[in-house]
Amino acid sequence: MDALLADPEIDLVDLCVSNYQHVPLILRCAEARKAVICEKPFTGFFGDGEPMVGTRYGRAEMLAGALENADRALAAMARAGVRLHYAENWVYSPNVRKAARLVAETGGAILRIVGEESHSGTHSDYARQWRYSGGGSVINKGCHPLGAALQLKYDEGRRKYGTPVRPAGVLAAVARLTHTRGFLADEEKFIREGWVDSEDWGALLLTFDDDTVAQITPSDIVLGGIQNVLSIYSSKAVVHANNVPNTSVVAYAPRAGLFGGEYIREKVETSAGWQFTSGDEHWMNGFPAELQDFCEATAGDREPISGAMLARDVTLVCYGAYLSAEQGRAVDLRPYLRSGGLHE
Repeated sequence: MDALLADPEIDLVDLCVSNYQHVPLILRCAEARKAVICEKPFTGFFGDGEPMVGTRYGRAEMLAGALENADRALAAMARAGVRLHYAENWVYSPNVRKAARLVAETGGAILRIVGEESHSGTHSDYARQWRYSGGGSVINKGCHPLGAALQLKYDEGRRKYGTPVRPAGVLAAVARLTHTRGFLADEEKFIREGWVDSEDWGALLLTFDDDTVAQITPSDIVLGGIQNVLSIYSSKAVVHANNVPNTSVVAYAPRAGLFGGEYIREKVETSAGWQFTSGDEHWMNGFPAELQDFCEATAGDREPISGAMLARDVTLVCYGAYLSAEQGRAVDLRPYLRSGGLHE
C-alpha cells in the first residue's frame, strides 16, 4: 500500500478489501490525494473489532457509528479534492439502465420499486461476522437493489423537479433463519450456515420524500443460484429487469458435471437440470460500464454516476433498517441526510 500511494502515476485506487478496512484505507488514499473506487457497501459499524459485535451493541449506536465513519471518509476526500467512486454495479447494469430509460421516456411517475438479491449463503467467512462486514444480508446483499432503487429516484427527481428524490423513512424486519429449530434439525443442508452474529434474511420497506415506495429483499437462504432482479412500477409502465437469472442462454444437463468446467452462473448449487446462464455475466451485471464511468470521471474531473451521495444514503438506509427491526417501528431518515459529491 505504501508503494502504491507513493506512485505518482497512480490516480485511482480500487479498494477490493473487507468492509471494515474501507474507511482506514480511504483516509490514507485521501492523504495521498488519490481518488478511490470503494467496493460496496461503503462502510458500517464494526465495534471494537472483537467477536459478537451484532449482539453487544444497540442499533442506534450502530447507526450513529456507521454515519460517523461515512462522514469522516467523505470529509477527508473533500479536503483532499478527490472523489469517491461507489462501486454499485447494479446502477450500471445494462438491464437496469434500459429499464430506467424506458420508464423515463413514458414521462410517468415511478410509484413502486421491488428489488431482490438472494442466494444460498456467502462463501466468505468474514462476511458472517459483524466485526468485519458491518452486518449480514441487509448490508451485504440489500445494498445492491437498494442502490439501484435510490439511483432511479435520484434521476427521476433531477428530471422532474431539478433535485434528487431522497429516502425519507424505512420499516424493516430481519431474521436468522439458519438458526431456527427446523433448519438446525435438518441433516442434509444445501444452504450455507455459520452466521456468527448477523442476519441471513431481511425485508425493507423504504419511503421516499415524494411519498413513493421501494420494497427490498436481501437473503442468504434462497436455493437455485443468485437472484438479481428489479421491477419498476410507474404510472404509465411496468418494467422487469432480470440481471441474473435471465434467459439469454438456457441449457439442460441430466446430471452434474456434463458441462465440465464451463461457468454456469453465480452461486448455483448444481450444474444439473435446466440452467439459466449468460454469454457475459460480468457485462450483464454492469461491471465493465461501472469501471468505464469511474475512469472517465477521474480523467475528466467530474462526479461519477454512482458516487458519494449514493454511498452514504445506502449506509443510512441499511442502518436505519437495523434500528427499525430492533424497535419494531418505522425510522425517520430525513434528519440524517447530507448532500453528496465533492462540490455539493
